[in-house]
Amino acid sequence: MTTNYKRVVIKVGTSTLTHETGKTNIRRMQKLCAVLSDLHNAGLDVVLVTSGAIGVGVGKLGLPEKPQDIPGRQAAACVGQSELMFMYDKFFSEYGQKVGQLLVTKGDFENADRRDNLCNAFQKLFEYGAIPVVNENDSVATEEIVYGDNDSLSAIVAVLTGADLLVILTDTDGLFDANPHENPDARLIPLVEQITPEIEALCGGAGTARGTGGMLTKVHAAKTAAAAGIPVVVMNGSEPQDLYRVMEGHRIGTMFSGK
Repeated sequence: MTTNYKRVVIKVGTSTLTHETGKTNIRRMQKLCAVLSDLHNAGLDVVLVTSGAIGVGVGKLGLPEKPQDIPGRQAAACVGQSELMFMYDKFFSEYGQKVGQLLVTKGDFENADRRDNLCNAFQKLFEYGAIPVVNENDSVATEEIVYGDNDSLSAIVAVLTGADLLVILTDTDGLFDANPHENPDARLIPLVEQITPEIEALCGGAGTARGTGGMLTKVHAAKTAAAAGIPVVVMNGSEPQDLYRVMEGHRIGTMFSGK
């Protein structure tokens, strides 16, 4: 593998981790852990920012849909987070990797002391050869459940850890010049050098009922990362092996240059 990247942040969304039924997509999750383990073996520091606690909890509890009330979503997150980390620990362990869970809230980044503590935790995890697995603490941080999204979190983590690249895995191929679900002639935009109001206007709402974000949150995340000089790739997460091609410098999905 030829790459100049030393530290990468990979964000995976709920729609990538689950089937249409809401249950965990075990095969895809295992493939993702295998690829990230291999990248780690190749010498990269890897950070995984994962959504899915609420979605996995909904499936685990056998609920017909995501709860509409905040306490219901908190409860689903409580159940789902333990299941999510159990699966990550199991799959990563199969490839000889150690993982460390970091559940964070908005206040952890806004408070200087807590932010420093978080930086120290990341640094030690890297030194110990562990893969940090990051998620918002949805069971207590109701502000994040209502207003937040893990796309923004992944950009903040990328900046905090001094990453060389942020990859956001989602259920679309990237940013298009029109809605591909409505316009068969819509074309993928392979490179965005500057995020303008026109680029933001191309973004719609949440892609699926299982996720909380959409292309707009990914563009906003790219803007945050780009301000720190970190390029961002938004790509389809259905085939985690495509991450190899990204690391080798191939153009996959949409790249937002870190300028």
